Amino acid sequence: MTHPVADLLDTRVTEQLEPGAAVCVIRDGEVVVDHAAGTRDSAEPWEPDTLVMAYSVAKPFAALVVLDVIASGALGLDQPVAEVWPEYAAHGKGVTTVRQVLHHSAGLPRFPDEAADLAYDDLDGLTALLADAPPDFTPGSAVAEHALTYGHLCDALVRRATGDDLADRFARIAAEHGWDLHLRVPPGDLGRCADVVALDGWPDDYATDPRWARALAVPGGLYDPEVLNSERFRRCSFPAIAMHASARGLARFYADLTAPDGPVASRLGPALHAAYVAPQASGIDLVLGREVTWTLGFQVDDEDLGMGGIGGCAGWWSLVDGTAVGVVTRGLGSTIADGVWDALAAE
Repeated sequence: MTHPVADLLDTRVTEQLEPGAAVCVIRDGEVVVDHAAGTRDSAEPWEPDTLVMAYSVAKPFAALVVLDVIASGALGLDQPVAEVWPEYAAHGKGVTTVRQVLHHSAGLPRFPDEAADLAYDDLDGLTALLADAPPDFTPGSAVAEHALTYGHLCDALVRRATGDDLADRFARIAAEHGWDLHLRVPPGDLGRCADVVALDGWPDDYATDPRWARALAVPGGLYDPEVLNSERFRRCSFPAIAMHASARGLARFYADLTAPDGPVASRLGPALHAAYVAPQASGIDLVLGREVTWTLGFQVDDEDLGMGGIGGCAGWWSLVDGTAVGVVTRGLGSTIADGVWDALAAE
């Protein structure tokens, strides 16, 4: 007898609602679901180690690298950003702290309009625009998901404090802990990436909703499957969204995340680990348009701790039954993660 989550995946693929996807569920250290269905490119079957671009699923991993730097003593959680990045003090942003960046309260939820003239992989140019940008609100006074800017802010903190590239430092962390997760796809892994495809309606809601459109408009190309499937994108560093993940990799990370003596807690120490997973800032998120509680990297509510992406991928830890879940799909705009959540809740 197959698990209801596996049945859900198979049904959605059979009914052509899903072109290819995978889910992994870990409970009490045991893998209870590890299932893939469909194809990664309309021909090759989806394999357990298939990677796919996961949008904002990336954000907790960009945050983890900053916290790793803090744990090393090279940066302070409540240190002003401008102490390590002096240019960032422009337009009154000198009061912004590292903590505010990590819980989406820095006031820079979008790139300035000038970013329309830059390529998505112009890391230095986009970062310089953020340094010189006026904040949309006084840092610390509101929350607004820093949809595209989050990773560039985190990368600048890591670079200024240590000289490290954020994606490279994350690669070392992920390799150490056995997480099949990548903020820049290594050349040898490009061949196992799934090609994303636009489902009906993509990206209409995000392109027309005034909150989302403002946050996601520039730089251009980041809704476009042709861009997202390119080696150029897969090899660039855009740490707010350019996570390429397997379902197993996400589930394994979330299974490792919350244990007091687990690898994440051991790496960060008890205080930083608590800040990583515990509520830090709440309010009506000015981009999401709903009440959100942010930790230093995740969204959290009474039921789970995790992060999803607009494409349809998600990873989370259930606060109800201690289940770690990774869901990945190549169908942009898929609702498969919602279906998996409902199926697990109904067990």
